[in-house]
Amino acid sequence: MSTSTHSSLSLVSTPNAPAAVGPYTQAVRVGNLLFLSGSLGLDPATGKLVDGGVEEQAKQALQNMKAIIEAGGSEVGKVVKTTVFLHDMNDFKAVNAVYSAFFGNHKPARSAVQVARLPLDALFEIEAIAR
Repeated sequence: MSTSTHSSLSLVSTPNAPAAVGPYTQAVRVGNLLFLSGSLGLDPATGKLVDGGVEEQAKQALQNMKAIIEAGGSEVGKVVKTTVFLHDMNDFKAVNAVYSAFFGNHKPARSAVQVARLPLDALFEIEAIAR
């Protein structure tokens, strides 16, 4: 049995961010909401995790997220909620510095959790909901 995407949903994809690493899309727009899949610190050109640890991975993941948000017709200032996944909660302070620099004065709602393992053994992942 095959299921098709409902006509009320628009799938979002951009070459300016890494392709999905599984059977999903980079984002889905429904009405005025944009739901982004998790973004890793992958270099869009190589598909590999960037070097430099959690801070560099966070910076790249946020840039990837921004590209997807813009491809979905939105902007970073319209992000409503993010969820941050960390390989190690000891990286919380360092990630907060990168996150704060990225979002500036905009402060979306956020959850941050430590997980046992992330795809491709990444150190950081972020998903978001935007208008």
